[in-house]
Amino acid sequence: MVCDNCGAKNRVPAAADGVPRCAKCQTPLRWVVDATDEEFHAVADESSLPVLVDVWAPWCGPCRMVSPALERLAGEMAGKLKLVKVDADDNPEVSRRFEVQSIPTLVLLHRGEIVDKQIGAAPEPRLRSWLESKLPAGS
Repeated sequence: MVCDNCGAKNRVPAAADGVPRCAKCQTPLRWVVDATDEEFHAVADESSLPVLVDVWAPWCGPCRMVSPALERLAGEMAGKLKLVKVDADDNPEVSRRFEVQSIPTLVLLHRGEIVDKQIGAAPEPRLRSWLESKLPAGS
């Protein structure tokens, strides 16, 4: 992961305690992770930060349209939010857990519990407003 502040390259693990920070300038880093059914619990449920789960598929046009906005928001909310991307086709257990009927489905988790869920692509300003209104206080 390249630090948005200083440009230094950093390794960011999929699962870790705390907030990943740049080794050079200590700025919180954007935390975007691809997860499978097998690693989802460690990557998302045990996260110290609230997690935005993006259940998507590579063939889904709306999913591909919303992905850059989600990654920008993860950068803006670095240190406050972790973005976990899950391919619905390859990970049926995560899709079943969140009762995914259509994609993209966005699920906001805090300590493994569902805070809110949104179905379908939305413009970046609406996604930002939704996240800001639903993120737990102190995040």
